[in-house]
Amino acid sequence: MESLKHFMGFVHLSRMLPFTNNVPVLKNYKNRVAVMDLGTNTFHLTIAEPDESFFKVIHHEHLGVKLGKGGINEGTIQPEAFERGLDALKNFKLLIDRHEAKAVKAIATSAMRSASNGEKFMSEVYEATGIQIETITGDREATYIYEGVKASGCLTDADSLIIDIGGGSVEFIICNSKRIHYKRSFEVGAARLMALFHHSDPISNTEISKLTDYLDEKLNPLYEAASGYQINDIVGSSGAFETFAELIEHNKNHEFDISDHLTYRFTDGELNQVLNEIIDSTHNERKFNKGIATVRVDMIVVAALLTRHLLHKLNVKNVVMTAYSLKEGVLACLLNEENV
Repeated sequence: MESLKHFMGFVHLSRMLPFTNNVPVLKNYKNRVAVMDLGTNTFHLTIAEPDESFFKVIHHEHLGVKLGKGGINEGTIQPEAFERGLDALKNFKLLIDRHEAKAVKAIATSAMRSASNGEKFMSEVYEATGIQIETITGDREATYIYEGVKASGCLTDADSLIIDIGGGSVEFIICNSKRIHYKRSFEVGAARLMALFHHSDPISNTEISKLTDYLDEKLNPLYEAASGYQINDIVGSSGAFETFAELIEHNKNHEFDISDHLTYRFTDGELNQVLNEIIDSTHNERKFNKGIATVRVDMIVVAALLTRHLLHKLNVKNVVMTAYSLKEGVLACLLNEENV
């Protein structure tokens, strides 16, 4: 199992202190908690305990399980992916026990909630590990993402559009630091788009055209909702947006560790340049690019296309990345609960 650094930025959480109105108020809760975000592409485990700034990460692990590989658009978890997922959760259970986490919450999203054998997978996980997986709706997923992003302190009184690009779905939240105006989950995640449209290397102009037409058809409710607000910022929630930031800094020959950055603000020209470079790249070029994590080598192309298309469609120039997303939103809720 790949062992990674502690989750990004916890050494730098003092940066959150100016945003105390956005940081959850922790109650008398002393025990460690474990949160699992079981996504379509990647399974994350974060073990944390509360502290004065929000939480202190004890251990973070992420594994490129690719649960949706080969079956995402057919609504099934393929046997190889089934076994990868089960093995990952067995390993997570060992880590949870080793770090003595008392409260455990495992959240499953698009791939599992739409899979015909999702219940079977959850049952086998429970039998093998005692971990009870909760599948959440897209609406609930968007709420958790909002709570996580809000905790990072990057939201203001002005309206923003949060974009969280997952493997199975993409969540969009129009909001500010005080409230959500609109939220919706669309089944246009990177794994789904890649399976439908990305078959050439590099992706062809015909495939790009078909993909953008498809997005316009599926995302029309978002465009209609967005037209009613003055959106000041697009906030990219972790994932692909971390890769965009890393590539920009590597292009400038800067020493750059994404784990040192809770947030990162893009310039319009640099972001568009790196999006175009990703879209024009071959598989091998991405594979050997140190700025692209192995698990994102394939799906980053359609994620870049989705991002570029939305920036053009919504005509928003200000874009910021935050490292916080669903799992931090779950942590915020879990650490504030009584007697969990």
